[in-house]
Amino acid sequence: MTIYKDVLETINMLERENLDIRTTTLGISLLDCFDRDHKKASKAVYERITSLAENLVATADSVADDYGIEIVNKRISVTPIALAGADNTEDWMLYAKAMDDAAKAVGVDIIGGFSALVHKGATAAEEAFIEAVPYALAETDNMCSSINLGTTKSGINMDAVMKMGGLIKKTARLTKDNASFGCAKFVAFANAVEDNPFMAGAFHGVGEPDAVINVGVSGPGVVKTAISDMEGASLDEVAEVIKQTAFKITRAGQLIGREVSSRLDIPFGILDLSLAPTPAVGDSVAEILEVMGLQRCGAHGSTAALAMLTDAVKKGGIMASGHVGGLSGAFIPVSEDERMIRSVQEGCLTFDKLEAMTSVCSVGLDMIAIPGDTSEETISAIIADEAAIGVINNKTTAVRIIPVYGKTAGEIVDWGGLFGSAPIMEVNSFDSGRFIARGGRIPAPVHSFKN
Repeated sequence: MTIYKDVLETINMLERENLDIRTTTLGISLLDCFDRDHKKASKAVYERITSLAENLVATADSVADDYGIEIVNKRISVTPIALAGADNTEDWMLYAKAMDDAAKAVGVDIIGGFSALVHKGATAAEEAFIEAVPYALAETDNMCSSINLGTTKSGINMDAVMKMGGLIKKTARLTKDNASFGCAKFVAFANAVEDNPFMAGAFHGVGEPDAVINVGVSGPGVVKTAISDMEGASLDEVAEVIKQTAFKITRAGQLIGREVSSRLDIPFGILDLSLAPTPAVGDSVAEILEVMGLQRCGAHGSTAALAMLTDAVKKGGIMASGHVGGLSGAFIPVSEDERMIRSVQEGCLTFDKLEAMTSVCSVGLDMIAIPGDTSEETISAIIADEAAIGVINNKTTAVRIIPVYGKTAGEIVDWGGLFGSAPIMEVNSFDSGRFIARGGRIPAPVHSFKN
């Protein structure tokens, strides 16, 4: 009877509750492709990606068909490209186009790793890389970029943070004909991880093997359904059910990940069990918080509810797999969660409340549209705040923010597909310029001194 019940639960998860494998991401090392001849190196990058990933999409589709579990996205992450050491935009564009062309050739949805790690300082090549990022985002279709600006061990590189506002504003301007969509492909990180399968921030860390399969599982609808009939239950009882549900979701993801890994003959890496919403009705992290008892996501108590959800998901996942990694927890991207969009439109979920909630979620300020005339300094200050939350709390935080060219607070922008639509959120209008202009580094917190 127990086995029969488990089978029925799994069928319900698949058919009614939007359980899916959000992404199967192939991580690829490019370290031995890099060369001072950047035309030669970018060609080697293209060849390495296409040779290793040529069967990724077909294999993932075959596994999905065999097991009846949809794999929504097939993705690739590569070694942070800034390690290639180019010194001008023209050469960096060779790598951007090689990545984008390779992604198209093998049929994946997105490729990540046009990235740099500058948390303690930037080389001359990395400075040139930062200058090239807006052009790379504007002139490619499927390529994503990220820059790590701080870690708990190193503090925050405020010189680099200062440049992020200009980078994002230039990207918004260069892609203004597409609602500044280029900014949706860029993430500014603190404490970035090497094995994250989710975009736009995925890259293949230097501590990773030549190639690896990482899997990202989702399923907010499953969790919401599991607790929807628990009216009157205590919060510890709710947490226990979330933990049990996360266990089942993780087991399904591990099965699929290992099967894809086996068929491709590429090692299985990690399972990221983050609850990642989509614009589809019923596939919302915000709705889980509302089922817990909040009238709207953003009401007082939202941070506590999200903290409990994130912790319970992690506990359930750790029980189910010895290879949980990535960012595991709960994402709160505004444009990709229909209940969050509603909360913003109704005035319940504000920018400041979102920032508070990022202290306990998986990542940070994700897919947030802001007025196109927001200053570079304000954007850099937003990134500094989020980096501080990550560095002080020893967690990964990130900012994926889109100043939509020509749009003002209260308007709606629609990117379609998985990226969804978003209301333009109002940001604080008071100036942060003098603070950001100081530059330098914010030192590592006292609790980082452990060895």
